[in-house]
Amino acid sequence: MANTSTSQPNKWLVVYNSISASLWSIVFFNTVFLASSLGQPFVFEKTNYLNTWIQTLAIVEIFNSLLGLVKSPLFTTVTQVFSRLLLVWGIHQYLPFSPANYHWCYITLCLSWSITEIIRYSYYAQNLRGLVPHWLTWLRYTTFYVLYPTGVFSEVYQIILSLPTAGFYYGWFLRVILVTYIPGFYMLYTYMIKQRKKVLGPKKVKKN
Repeated sequence: MANTSTSQPNKWLVVYNSISASLWSIVFFNTVFLASSLGQPFVFEKTNYLNTWIQTLAIVEIFNSLLGLVKSPLFTTVTQVFSRLLLVWGIHQYLPFSPANYHWCYITLCLSWSITEIIRYSYYAQNLRGLVPHWLTWLRYTTFYVLYPTGVFSEVYQIILSLPTAGFYYGWFLRVILVTYIPGFYMLYTYMIKQRKKVLGPKKVKKN
């Protein structure tokens, strides 16, 4: 019987997750270096195209979920991927002169996304190999408590700052999207809390 860790789908997922972790590491180090040395508007000007295409690569995750290669719920995956695509294509590219792009929230957005994805993709790649260390599992199912709120706050703030430059119709579209963030964040956040309990389990108190 063949080892499932060497099956073709798993090989593809290991490669995809490993490459994705490496690409998001570039986003992280670029953001940290440029933010500490040059600041805005240079952070956006020098990173937005690369960041956009790295985030666009996440569309692959929708197909992975659709084909049953991963256990992630399709609706949750689609919601998360498209909410980010709205930012990178609908704000950073479509509204290049939006004040949001040159605000500090662009930096916090990149940091929140990149740290989350480095941990997430590294965890997936190592888990598929059966070599995931406990500290990486803990990071995967704990750091979201901070990184998800900071990421969502940065996304929402970017949209709000972009409203004056969005025009009438696109501005109303963005306002509708803002409303969907409330149930979307609740759904994603509670899903991760449930996953954390499932993976790490509750702390057991020893009885004397």
